[in-house]
Amino acid sequence: MAQLRANNITVAHDSENPKGEVAIINTCGFIGDAKEESINTILQFAEAKQRGKLKKLYVMGCLSERYRAELSEQIPEVDKFYGKFDWGGIIQELGATFRRDLMNERSLTTPAHYAYLKISEGCNRKCSYCAIPIITGPHTSRPFDEIVDEVRRLADRGVKELQVIAQDLSSYGTDLYKKNRLADLVNAIAEVNGIEWVRLHYAYPAGFPHDLLDVMASNPKVCKYLDLALQHSSDRMLKTMLRHISKAQTVELLDEIRHRVPGIHLRTTLITGHPGETEEDFADLMDFVRTQRFERLGVFTYSHEEDTYAWNHYEDNIPEEVKQDRADSIMSLQEGISAEINAAKVGQTLKVIIDRKEADHFVGRTEFDSPEVDPEVVVHGNARVGDFSMVKITSSEDYDLIGDVVPQ
Repeated sequence: MAQLRANNITVAHDSENPKGEVAIINTCGFIGDAKEESINTILQFAEAKQRGKLKKLYVMGCLSERYRAELSEQIPEVDKFYGKFDWGGIIQELGATFRRDLMNERSLTTPAHYAYLKISEGCNRKCSYCAIPIITGPHTSRPFDEIVDEVRRLADRGVKELQVIAQDLSSYGTDLYKKNRLADLVNAIAEVNGIEWVRLHYAYPAGFPHDLLDVMASNPKVCKYLDLALQHSSDRMLKTMLRHISKAQTVELLDEIRHRVPGIHLRTTLITGHPGETEEDFADLMDFVRTQRFERLGVFTYSHEEDTYAWNHYEDNIPEEVKQDRADSIMSLQEGISAEINAAKVGQTLKVIIDRKEADHFVGRTEFDSPEVDPEVVVHGNARVGDFSMVKITSSEDYDLIGDVVPQ
């Protein structure tokens, strides 16, 4: 988007009410639901093009990286398909010039006060169910100085909060610098003037960089929040999934994280219905959720993805309704855990970033909440979107908190 704007092409990020003559759809191809959503969006815009509402339609991203030939055949209304990284190709197609000096320039599609910051691309882990290595290739870290430079640019534009993301945060730097540099990087990002919150997403439990915990405990700008995707607890399933970690090692890591970073809120994701998951495996997973009491948790039902290890070696032998029933059972259990954790916050005064205004109140998040996937805080009183407020929590729901601004 920044490259196109530099070529005097007006760009808007608005899939709900598109107004331009040219549409570029960026797709996801990770699991079945994401592919279905991407394809439905493409078909919706293809229909608009047939009705004369659109002159040109292009598709790029993970889905077209993986299924370009099939998509070209099935949806001929699309003028051209591009892969995930072929920015130069699509910019040239639009009659513009790709400028290498603008490689780190960005147009934000988030609210102005926060941004996502990708520090690496790809993954070497090759878990049984995962198509990411097939789509994006091996783990490739971005250079340290380039990332810090991007953060400075974002801060200069008013960004206060960063969601640091990668398919595998735990491996940052191991390719470029022959050692893990995630802790160094997080410290350097937090030192940038204007940045107040740094939140970490998608760490891998095996090979976790333990020195990161010292940074999280000591640096007040680093949110006491970690997204650590665990996927399962049963030793049999962890082995089947090729996760390279045992249940005992997982519990030991979780205990260490909570001990070294008091007050941390852990987010994890789990998979139900992976090939071979028995009732005993699922009971183990339910007990794990019950005892670990994760502050934030999401569940995916297993999606049988072409060319993954599971696709080639396992039969997708668990009915969809069983996968979903198991996911629903975990989320029902988690709802009660979340309600209890939230209730314990009533009476506390928390720092909240204000995301938006709704009717007679504001909506924000604490340091323990990432945008879109985590709970929110309903805020009453005098606040301003994009700013931080101190909020006294007056009541709680299963997932959300309600509070009043404390005048400063």
